[in-house]
Amino acid sequence: MSPVRGFTLIEVLVALVIMAIALASLLHSSGLAADHSQMLRQRMLAGWMAENRLAALQAGQQPPALGVSRGSFTQDQRAWLWEQEVSASATPKLARLEIRIATPDAAHYWLATLVAYVPLVQE
Repeated sequence: MSPVRGFTLIEVLVALVIMAIALASLLHSSGLAADHSQMLRQRMLAGWMAENRLAALQAGQQPPALGVSRGSFTQDQRAWLWEQEVSASATPKLARLEIRIATPDAAHYWLATLVAYVPLVQE
């Protein structure tokens, strides 16, 4: 009869440690992927909010005046902050409009920035 050889306790423990490390790193990567997915969704929504703000400005009767203005609004059951900066451009009849969108909990971290050129207010 040949002797039956199995795994020793040390070999089993080493295999369990390797599996635990691999599963922990897999769990960590899954968590990071979920966080990144949520951030990308928030950035996408902020980009849409900036485009909505630009469309509202373009549809209005009066073009925006030069300077910086700020405000807030609620959409998608979330609070958003907006800031727009209107400055002169190299073309005399156009103004450079920059719209930035953030959330109230991170007011100085702009999730989206949109730059467009709009007709300048005639004074």
